[in-house]
Amino acid sequence: MRYRKRIYYTEKQKALMWDRWQAGDSLHEIARLFDRHHSSVRGIFERSGGMRPRARRRSARSLTLAEREEISLGIAAGRSVRSIALRLGRAPSTVSRELRRNGGRDDYRASWADAAAWNRACRPRICKLARHRALARQVASRLKLQWSPEEIAGWLRRTYPDDENRQVSHETIYKTLFIQARGALKKELLAHLRQTRAMRRPRGHTQKKRQIKQAVSIRERPAEVEDRAVPGHWEGDLLMGTQDSQIATLVERQTRYCMLVRVKSKDTKTVVNALIKQAHKLPRELYKSLTWDRGKEMADHKRFSLATDVEVYFCDPQSPWQRGSNEQTNGLLRQYFPKGMDLSKVHQNHLNAIARRLNERPRKTLGYYSPAEKFAECVASTG
Repeated sequence: MRYRKRIYYTEKQKALMWDRWQAGDSLHEIARLFDRHHSSVRGIFERSGGMRPRARRRSARSLTLAEREEISLGIAAGRSVRSIALRLGRAPSTVSRELRRNGGRDDYRASWADAAAWNRACRPRICKLARHRALARQVASRLKLQWSPEEIAGWLRRTYPDDENRQVSHETIYKTLFIQARGALKKELLAHLRQTRAMRRPRGHTQKKRQIKQAVSIRERPAEVEDRAVPGHWEGDLLMGTQDSQIATLVERQTRYCMLVRVKSKDTKTVVNALIKQAHKLPRELYKSLTWDRGKEMADHKRFSLATDVEVYFCDPQSPWQRGSNEQTNGLLRQYFPKGMDLSKVHQNHLNAIARRLNERPRKTLGYYSPAEKFAECVASTG
């Protein structure tokens, strides 16, 4: 392996790294810009948990380098502290403290004093969760329930609208988790996040390409489905596990209400039979259409429509975002069914319990009400 001489990255190079990181480049791609191994740049991102640190700025009240040069010239000319302060338009105590901190009249050097002041200013800020331990405990308890930081922050705002000491932003929660120097939340809580990475980074999107015969395009879907004005329109997909195992996930577009269905195999007959059985459990008013991706498991979609009177629409190729509610829910479900898990051993009762827990979580898009609350309103309206 070729030996590379150690280098120290400049601020300009670090800025380029952060630009590429935010654009979605991998550590390997960023490191290649500098002919380095990925471990050479990883530490730069890990120190701030993958979140770009705020640019440092001098306080407007601090002495500038030009003012420190004036102090140095005044000392060399033998002027008093008060006369130097008068020329600068500063208080005499400001000049006195500056000299006392940086070697006194005999050893004062403007450039050294300016660098020392910049280093002293790099003090860690105490985060809100470290100052309010009761709030930190409340956040930790809901992280253990697999609530996302954004859901926690929104629920706190809705529950305590007039008490800012009992509210916290989702970014503060993320920073406290990923930057462990803050010490307010334990590192073990990272395991309860949907993505259990050590750093935050932009997400990629999984794209699928399938061919379905006689597929009705999503572009032919009625307008009432698109604008979520009417309940009863669903999105579906298969959540895959190991050993050729999977579960069907169904999400109602208006309320984000989720149902999970155990399927023994992903052949179209088994999947369609399971979806037909699930459809018959709901009132007709609450099951009007189903939007699916291009998976072959729905090749027999015509039989499903004949048995349930539910029209099936298919997304465009490589467009999973057209089933955004279902994709979002599948991401949430990975907290309970991580990749690499054998889903064939999961009982339907356990799936129902997970769906209930997911439906009781507050959602930002619902004004931090839960899907269960919104779906219950729809059920009540049908009588």
